[in-house]
Amino acid sequence: MSNVVIWHNPRCSKSRATLALLEQRGIEPAVVHYLEQPPTAAELRGVIEKLGIEARALIRRSEQPYKDLGLADAGADELIAAMVEHPILIERPVVIHGHRAALGRPPEQVLEIL
Repeated sequence: MSNVVIWHNPRCSKSRATLALLEQRGIEPAVVHYLEQPPTAAELRGVIEKLGIEARALIRRSEQPYKDLGLADAGADELIAAMVEHPILIERPVVIHGHRAALGRPPEQVLEIL
């Protein structure tokens, strides 16, 4: 499956486990180190739509920028802008396959879209 993409953070155990799970199944995804190559707002909107969730469900509330920016009452546009500016706020890992996406929490959840 050459069209599988993972937004990966190698410091995250769930992200490492999800990547390993894909590789164990013979899938070599395109690995995007999203902290170094943040997605655009349009890419985030597309992934949020593919996930079938609200922007708030993709944001990590425990990260310091979430608190510093006062995002508790922010709308979708503001949350997406914050994730573009501070990609550490993006929940991980995200696996994208065609018109579908899944969060690797737990890692096995991504198998549903393959």
